[in-house]
Amino acid sequence: MTGNGRKPLLLLAGLGLLLAGCGIRATEVPTDFGAAPSRVQCSVSESGTSLAQQSGGVPVRVFLLCGASLVAVDRAVPVPDGAVGAKRLVLVAQGLLDELGASPSAQEKESGYTTDVRAGVTVLPPLAGADPDDALRLSVAPDTLSSYALAQVVCTLSDSSASDGDGSVVLGGPTGGELRRYECTDEVKQRPGSKRPPSSNAPK
Repeated sequence: MTGNGRKPLLLLAGLGLLLAGCGIRATEVPTDFGAAPSRVQCSVSESGTSLAQQSGGVPVRVFLLCGASLVAVDRAVPVPDGAVGAKRLVLVAQGLLDELGASPSAQEKESGYTTDVRAGVTVLPPLAGADPDDALRLSVAPDTLSSYALAQVVCTLSDSSASDGDGSVVLGGPTGGELRRYECTDEVKQRPGSKRPPSSNAPK
């Protein structure tokens, strides 16, 4: 083989040694990256209007946990015709808490939805002559709820006709004790596990 023929071979050999010295194996090219990681979709299913038409209830939204945040999903709650004032307030709030305490549907579970609100929490009407008309008393003291559950309850009720529509709701326990106005903020929605809803004294 002539000198000219050896030059390409020497160059290739030198390149191979250089790549090996850098820890690079030029002949190995990965082609199989495995299965793609699963992702929480947090997709919204059937609309509240459609659910209301099917059940005859009132379309509402409740906040469920999905990933590390609160996400609103559509629901429908039964409210009898003719229910007004404090009676309607309690019926709507009770329907919302019942939805929060129910297990998410199979489709919602597949999308990553969960709830931290226990079933059986009941809503009591305002104490006559003592509480403001927009107050709601629960069968459990609000501050005894987990951070997740309190965030779900506050954001759901404050987003409904059970509140004044200002992003807050007045809650108290069953014994006639202190009432507090709880707020549903963006921080609470984004980090319900570490950010409890801010609250202040609610005058009676």
